Amino acid sequence: MSDYLSRPCTAFAGLRQLASGPLIDVALAIKAAETDDTVLAFDDASGEVVDLDLRGTTAEIVTRLTEHGELEALAARHRNRPASDGPARGRGRPRLGVVAREVTLLPRHWEWLASQPGGASQALRRLVDEARRADGGQSRAKAARERAYRFLSALAGDLPGFEEATRALFAADAGAFADRMADWPPDVRHHAMRLATAVPAKD
Repeated sequence: MSDYLSRPCTAFAGLRQLASGPLIDVALAIKAAETDDTVLAFDDASGEVVDLDLRGTTAEIVTRLTEHGELEALAARHRNRPASDGPARGRGRPRLGVVAREVTLLPRHWEWLASQPGGASQALRRLVDEARRADGGQSRAKAARERAYRFLSALAGDLPGFEEATRALFAADAGAFADRMADWPPDVRHHAMRLATAVPAKD
C-alpha cells in the first residue's frame, strides 16, 4: 500500500466519529456509510480536511486515490529537486534516507563548514541535531496545536466555548482546553485532545 493510501485519517459524520485508520479504509467506510449527516475526513498528521472523490465502484475509488497519491509524490519530488538546468542526478544515499538538496550559504559559511571535522555535510547534520535537541519539543508542540486548531475550525466552530477552547489551546493550557470542551460531543473532544498532543521526535 502506498504512503498516501496508508496515511492516517479520521472521518466524522456530523459530530460523531465514523471511522479512523489508513486513508483507503476510511474512504471506503465513508462510501459504505448510510448517513444524512455531512461527512468530513481529516488528515491526522495535519488536521486538514481531505478531499475525497467517492463516486463509482470500490475499484474506481482505489484507482483514483492511487493516482492522486502518485501525483502528490511526483510533485513533492519536483519541489525537492535542486535547481539545475540539467537532468536530476542521483546524489545522496536514498536507500539510507540521505537526500541531497540545494543549500545556499555565504562564502564565510562555506569556509567554516569546510574547516569542520567530517566536512560540510556532517557539520550541518550535527548543527541540525543540536538545534532539535535544544528546541525541547517546542516545534512539535506548536505543530500539534495548529493541527488541532485546523480540525476544530472545520468541525467545531459553532460549538459553545469554541473561542475560549482555542485560546486555551494556543496558551498551551491543557487543563483549560479540556475544560472548555467538557460539554462537547465526546468524539470531537477526544480527537481534538489526541491531535493536540505532540508526538515525540524520531531520532
